Amino acid sequence: MTILASAAAVLRCFSATRSSITVTEAASLLALPKSNTSRLLRAMRDAGLLETIGESKRYRPGALLLGLGQSFRSASSLVNRADAVVARLVAAIGHTGYVSIRDGNAVSGVTYHPGSNALHVATPVGRPLPAHSCATGRSLLARMTDDQVRALFEGPWTPVSRTAPQDIAELLDRLRKVRGLGYAESHDEANRGVGAIACAVGAPETGETVSLCIAYPISTVTAAERKDIIGRLLAGARDVAALVGDPVWAGQATTLAPAA
Repeated sequence: MTILASAAAVLRCFSATRSSITVTEAASLLALPKSNTSRLLRAMRDAGLLETIGESKRYRPGALLLGLGQSFRSASSLVNRADAVVARLVAAIGHTGYVSIRDGNAVSGVTYHPGSNALHVATPVGRPLPAHSCATGRSLLARMTDDQVRALFEGPWTPVSRTAPQDIAELLDRLRKVRGLGYAESHDEANRGVGAIACAVGAPETGETVSLCIAYPISTVTAAERKDIIGRLLAGARDVAALVGDPVWAGQATTLAPAA
């Protein structure tokens, strides 16, 4: 493993539920000798990628990474355009909205707009979710070929819930439906008690692809409201697609499927 790959592996150890790590924790997560891990973390600290917390032996992402994250959001016109649509939808319907990206076989949010309803979803930005078992993930996976998806999930399959895809065959079947409908939907899968609807848009010029998502507590949304969310999200995604020249959306269907 190269030093860059090792550093990237360290950074992937951090999540919304793990904001800092020790050398021992990192060594366990990476399956590396403790001495090698200690040298790696010190080198990343010296480069500004990590920082230590006070006098403790815990490491967290450094200020350099925080600045790069802000630069990414500012530099990406696709993220900005998608985020503007999501913000408008959240203001209109009161449910939580995200713009997310895929990293390997996981997805995570890069922007977040909390819902205004009394009961709403609140999943932190940056928390990785399995791409095969959430609406944002399947909306992005649907833009890949079946062979590419199979290669991405060639390892052991662990269903996250009984409502999530149980194997690669079921995942591919769901992705075929996503391609026809233009949106993906999840129901009590990676986030229990949560429903979500997502559309993915890509910018051919930059190669970026993002997912626009609205998430809500399942118990609070009626069939009519779900239909309204789908219609608004499809319209917003189509507007973004037209601006960035996404060919996938040319003549995209707008069928409303039965609830999952």
